[in-house]
Amino acid sequence: IVRRPRPHDPAVRINVSTPSKLSFPSSHATSTTAAAVLLGRVTGLPLPAVLVPPMLLSRLVLGVHYPTDVLAGSALGALTAAAVVKFEGDK
Repeated sequence: IVRRPRPHDPAVRINVSTPSKLSFPSSHATSTTAAAVLLGRVTGLPLPAVLVPPMLLSRLVLGVHYPTDVLAGSALGALTAAAVVKFEGDK
């Protein structure tokens, strides 16, 4: 599953370029989720979390990821943010 090629459906025209041919996990999902969690923590507002679901959906609609790619990427982002919070809390 890791290093899995991106989805390919000849009926779906992908109008965006992708820097990698690999699909799992979605780096957009990872970075957006981590940023939203950390930004929400810093600001005390839940608003950044609202940005995550539309971004996850966009990766599926664009045809560049499978659902497991974005879910795993989002989970990885949340875990990364939690690790940052834990590490920063130890200082």
